[in-house]
Amino acid sequence: MEDHRRKWDLDEYDRLARERTEEEDDEKERRKEAPVRRELLKPRDYKVDLDSRLGKSHVITKTTPASQMGGYYCNVCDCIVKDSINFLDHINGKKHQRNLGMSMKVERSSLDQVRKRFETNKRKKEEEEKHYVFEEKIKELKEEEEKQKAYKKEKRKGKKRKSFDDEEEERDGEVTSIMGFSGFGTSKKN
Repeated sequence: MEDHRRKWDLDEYDRLARERTEEEDDEKERRKEAPVRRELLKPRDYKVDLDSRLGKSHVITKTTPASQMGGYYCNVCDCIVKDSINFLDHINGKKHQRNLGMSMKVERSSLDQVRKRFETNKRKKEEEEKHYVFEEKIKELKEEEEKQKAYKKEKRKGKKRKSFDDEEEERDGEVTSIMGFSGFGTSKKN
């Protein structure tokens, strides 16, 4: 009796499955052998240009290259970002850093590096204080000069007012004596 069902060659399919798993294992080993080494995250050594084209108008046509289109262009990722906040987010983001060849991990500092950084910051602060003290003294001297000038000016104005008031009182005295009364309802006498 013949069977009309299809018969599978189990040995053949078993052999094909073993070959496929061997190829997959070889592929995994190749991937493990050459992992991508990325640099640790480090600070930028350049200034981000956010305001060079600020407030300027520019004609954009269909043939204008992407780097001159509206918005901020990232030449590393070849993309355009429409505003400065999103551009900064993009520059500091994972995709951009990967395209630069950096991982998002930060290098751990040793104790010696931290001590050196403290020393340099201390020196900078002392230099700034020296510079600040000198500028502050100059500023104080200028303020003192301004105060003296203002005081002299007020003194001169005071003298002018005093002499003007004295003259006016003399005139008022003359007018009141001519009109026949000595004051406006006060019982005091000068």
